[in-house]
Amino acid sequence: MTTDTPARLLTLLSLLQTPREWPGGELADRLGVSRRTVRRDIDRLRELGYPVQATMGADGGYRLVAGKAMPPLVLDDEEAVAIAVGLRAGAGHAVEGLDEASVRALAKLEQVLPSRLRHRVTTLQAATTPLTSGDGPSIAPGTLTVMASTVAGHERLRFAYRTGDGTESRRVTEPYRLGAAG
Repeated sequence: MTTDTPARLLTLLSLLQTPREWPGGELADRLGVSRRTVRRDIDRLRELGYPVQATMGADGGYRLVAGKAMPPLVLDDEEAVAIAVGLRAGAGHAVEGLDEASVRALAKLEQVLPSRLRHRVTTLQAATTPLTSGDGPSIAPGTLTVMASTVAGHERLRFAYRTGDGTESRRVTEPYRLGAAG
């Protein structure tokens, strides 16, 4: 039985941050505690502001849902490195207005990363060459979101287009993916 309550709560929170519903018995087994302790730990997380939803019944369980405010995240090593690399990539590229936010978020993340993870992030960054130079045209986040929704919804996208010689036309496409290349 786990007696280190803060460590257990962090492990529970990490499990709940995966997009699935966890049966109470499975959480109890994973944490090495009773179902009653899991219920108490869920109550503690709720008191801390984490929106944990419970479903009653034989198929019921617990899951973290979207709340009014974003609570702190618990990341494993690979997730932290992936986020840091993504933030570095976004810090000087084509999404309008996100470069400064990416730099701020990266500074906060790097401040708390253990040195072994900071080293991995730096090594990955040094070995990666971006396809964009950062000095090309930028795109508004709202436009990018609309385009991403079009891809996800398998919908058609209509937009104005100008060729290299200045000829303007309208295009209808069926986008498959978005790619950042300048």
